[in-house]
Amino acid sequence: MSTFKMTMTRTYIICILWMAVFLDMSDTVNGSQREASKQQPQQQQQQQTTTKDTASQVNLPGSSGSSSSSISSSSGSSSSSGSSSSRASNVETTDATRTGPYFDLSASKNVTALLGKTAYLNCRVKNLGNKTMLLQVSWVRHRDIHLLTVGRYTYTSDQRFRAIHHPHTEDWSLQIKYPQHRDSGIYECQISTTPHMSHFVHLNVIEPSTEIIGAPDLYIESGSTINLTCVVKDSPEPPAYIFWNHNNVIISYDSPRGGVSVITEKGDTTTSFLLIQSARPSDSGQYTCNPSNAKSKSVTVHVLNGEFPAAMQRAGQPHHRTPQHHQLLVFLSVFISSLVCYRLVIGRGVLAPT
Repeated sequence: MSTFKMTMTRTYIICILWMAVFLDMSDTVNGSQREASKQQPQQQQQQQTTTKDTASQVNLPGSSGSSSSSISSSSGSSSSSGSSSSRASNVETTDATRTGPYFDLSASKNVTALLGKTAYLNCRVKNLGNKTMLLQVSWVRHRDIHLLTVGRYTYTSDQRFRAIHHPHTEDWSLQIKYPQHRDSGIYECQISTTPHMSHFVHLNVIEPSTEIIGAPDLYIESGSTINLTCVVKDSPEPPAYIFWNHNNVIISYDSPRGGVSVITEKGDTTTSFLLIQSARPSDSGQYTCNPSNAKSKSVTVHVLNGEFPAAMQRAGQPHHRTPQHHQLLVFLSVFISSLVCYRLVIGRGVLAPT
């Protein structure tokens, strides 16, 4: 009889231990899921803090730390310098001893222009002297071999092009108003010598790009700081100004609301930070960054009042949730396990010898 009781006791203890292990594994799964959900807002807060620190380190407009680059009206040397030299090989290489016309490459460089902003392609010809009646300086577009200008006269129906030459100067310029991307390419400055001399100028028409980090939707917890970052890239010169709009209305930094400030860092890449402290539901809406030399960009800000809903999923930050039926499954598992253990113990009791 003593052996029978010991056997029943051992069997029951094994069942209890097995159920305890099962419950511990279940709690571990729940704990890991709860920990993942807790880390979600902490990571978001750390990212906001990092952005704030970055914003606090940038220089104010006009400070000694800010840098600005003026528009590059010309960059690089001509790709045809070797061609020009070969066509005028009988001319001495020393400027002081040259007797015929030649190109001043230091003042006839490639041009990078902003989309829609007037561009000037310059061609400086030395030693032309009083030969302007015999020798003409012309501009030819390589894309379609179209003669654009001859001397001070324009030979194209496109009124965006214009020849510019001031008397007693060595500069023969081609003006292009409202340049488009299709105007990019090679333009040839020619001198009507025999054989003719050529110098090639490359025009590159670019359009700066605007980006707001976190667009198109940004979710902010009520009471925290809204930090919007606008980046202007691919611009040969920094924008003269950057305006911020809220729901199509220019933001006033002196408004009664208070707590609104802008920090701008100018350079090859210009960055503007819009900081709004103590976010409130009325701060929700569309915010637009408007650079003076690039297209505008918008972001929609949602200020949340403590809710942590599916909206966070739409922001690209999934929220881990414990299935609602998980507790029911645990309860059923414990019940079934207890029943199995009970049957096992009773079964051993029935089969044990009396």
